[in-house]
Amino acid sequence: MKKRVIFLLTGLFIWTSVLLAQNVPEGVIGAFKEGNSQELNKYLGEKVDLIIQNKSTHADKRTAEGTMAAFFSNHKVGGFNVNHQGKRDESGFVIGTLMTANGNFRVNCFFRKVQNKYVIHQIRIDKTDE
Repeated sequence: MKKRVIFLLTGLFIWTSVLLAQNVPEGVIGAFKEGNSQELNKYLGEKVDLIIQNKSTHADKRTAEGTMAAFFSNHKVGGFNVNHQGKRDESGFVIGTLMTANGNFRVNCFFRKVQNKYVIHQIRIDKTDE
């Protein structure tokens, strides 16, 4: 009986840990790896704050996709590495390095939970010296 209780509690703990450890959408990471603004658009909120190389704009979903398409067009993407990611309650983030033909950029992507799914509400892209 004691073994059953321990087994049950262990299983419950593992199940809870897996449930809580769910990360922000993997498709976002794939979109940055490919430089694909159309794929990224699937995860954009209705309004998005874009800060690209110190130029800030508050854009609707369509404008944000166009801005990201222009950025990807001007900076041929070679890859994207995730440096940090996480979530807490109703928000999440991904911080990574975007490798392009014009150098590396640090990407900060912030999410909020809307109707049980994470959507992007801010993207910040800054040139790095790496």
